[in-house]
Amino acid sequence: MTQAISVPGLPFELAPEGPSNGTTWHVGGGKLVINAGPQTDLFLDPAREPSTEGADLLRLAGDVSGDFQLTAQVEVDFQDTFDAGVLFVGIADHSWAKLCFEYTPQRRPSVVSVVTRADSDDANSNEVQENRTWLRVSRIGRAFAFHASDDGDWWRLIRYFSLGPLPESTALKVGFFAQSPFGAGCTAIFDNICFRRETLDGLRNGS
Repeated sequence: MTQAISVPGLPFELAPEGPSNGTTWHVGGGKLVINAGPQTDLFLDPAREPSTEGADLLRLAGDVSGDFQLTAQVEVDFQDTFDAGVLFVGIADHSWAKLCFEYTPQRRPSVVSVVTRADSDDANSNEVQENRTWLRVSRIGRAFAFHASDDGDWWRLIRYFSLGPLPESTALKVGFFAQSPFGAGCTAIFDNICFRRETLDGLRNGS
C-alpha cells in the first residue's frame, strides 16, 4: 500500500514514486526532510544511447491540476558535486522538469534547472552565497515558470517553458526530492512550503 505523506503547507498528500536506493524522509517541525541515498539522480542524458534508460530516483509527489504556485525554502548540506534539493513537476516518465538548489563542480551552491522532453537539458543560473535559498514552481495554463529568490519576496525568473501539449485539466505530478549523483548522500530540508491555486501574475516583474 502506498504511504501517504501529509506536509504542512500542502493541500494534497504526497506519495513516494520511483526506486528508493537508500533515500529516506520525514516530516517534523513544519519541515519536509529528505535524505538522498548514494549515487541518486533523475536525468536522461542527451548523449546516452537511445535504447538505454536514464537515472531514476525516489520522488515525493502528489497529483495537481490547474494553475498553481509551489514555493519552498530549500536548505542542503552540500557534500559532493550535484548534491541538490529539488522541486519537481512531471506528466510522464520522459516528460518532466526539476528546479534544483545544487552544488556545482566549482563547489558553488547554485540554482539549476532541467527540462526533459525525451532527453534532459541542463542550465545553470545564479550562484548563492549560503546553503539556503527559495525556489518556486508555477503552472500557467500550458506553460511553466521556475523562479528563485534570496528572501522569498523578490523573485528572479530562471526558466519559462512547456512540457508539450497540455490541457489545463491534465493532472501533474508535483513534489520534491533530493539527489546525490556522485556522492554518498545529502540531506535537503524544505521549509516554509506554500501551495497556492493561483495563476502567476507576472513572469519578470519580481512578484
